[in-house]
Amino acid sequence: MSGTALSVSAADLTQHEIRALRSEHNLADAHTHQSQSPGQRQIVASLPQLWYESEAGKQSTFEQRFIDTFFRFRGQHTALGLNRTLLTYAASISTVIAGMYLKRRGARVSLIEPCFDNLRDLLVNLDIELVPLPEQVLSSPDTVYDQLAQQPRTEAVFLVDPNNPTGHSLLSGGRRIFEEVVRFCRENDRLLVLDLCFAAFALGSPGGRIDVYEILEASGVSYIAMEDTGKTWPVQDAKCALITSSADIHPDLYNIHTSVLLNVSPFTLNVLTQYIKDSMADGFASVSDVLSTNRALARELTQGTVLHHQEPAVPVSVAWFELAESAPKATELQQELADAGVHVLPGTFFFWSRPERGERWIRVALARDPEEFAASMRRLREVVVRHG
Repeated sequence: MSGTALSVSAADLTQHEIRALRSEHNLADAHTHQSQSPGQRQIVASLPQLWYESEAGKQSTFEQRFIDTFFRFRGQHTALGLNRTLLTYAASISTVIAGMYLKRRGARVSLIEPCFDNLRDLLVNLDIELVPLPEQVLSSPDTVYDQLAQQPRTEAVFLVDPNNPTGHSLLSGGRRIFEEVVRFCRENDRLLVLDLCFAAFALGSPGGRIDVYEILEASGVSYIAMEDTGKTWPVQDAKCALITSSADIHPDLYNIHTSVLLNVSPFTLNVLTQYIKDSMADGFASVSDVLSTNRALARELTQGTVLHHQEPAVPVSVAWFELAESAPKATELQQELADAGVHVLPGTFFFWSRPERGERWIRVALARDPEEFAASMRRLREVVVRHG
């Protein structure tokens, strides 16, 4: 279907991604589409054994084993002793649960911008009032507290770290910016909501990943933190998300959680635990090597074109490109690429309060087999070089 033009008019980014799934050159959704590594192929070969283990074991055993392995892998040792982590089918379900709690409190929310638009959509669908919080407000430890104080007052601050699509992180230069954000929320009675679904990619950054739960728990701030497996390992979307909260709000969050679901499949938990252990054994190389290879190629094939690669603070699984002044608008370039069978995402939906600001940006997904990614990027280059 690579030569078939598809209309790119859609209500949100997910609808763009659904259309891209039909295409040979899908650089739109950030789900993991790369092949299995040698270690991961061994896990696939053991699926019947994992099935029968799950059938014979207790639900609580697989839940606790998964939670312990997940947090140890991410270096979040403080979370291991909290006993306040709930599991859901997907990050979007965790966001709905967090949103239901925000709605119950009647909270207005300062939501980071840019960010993936389904965060905005889920909260708006719950009739939650949103106020944009520009990402640049969070850039300096010396100014972040005062800059947050100058923003319109809300009852909750909702951040994504590392951010999708930019790769910006409060923790990339140490802990001070994050600590200042936490201090601001505690001293000004704001609930801090954290989407940490891309945090695994920080493990390949200098200094690794700071134990954010140690900072959160020591501060006394009210918080909800959401994490996920869905964007990390190639598991055919058999995923699990985690939602952890401060002690003061955990009972209310637990009651909402149990109104939404009973449990996550023990088989899924058993399989995911093996994938995490495999990444612990290989130093996350099976994932990070693919992403670094593809990012290097994306950077190389767009040099000298109207697409300017933005180096992320954290090497997340997407690449963010700014369009030169001579380039078409992002939505126009996206349509042109779609006509050539290549699907990317425009920046318009990421800038959810002012979509026109996103007309200078596009996002390219990196979690693909390097050979397939190279073919897609070469096709993309054929299109963008027409614009100088």
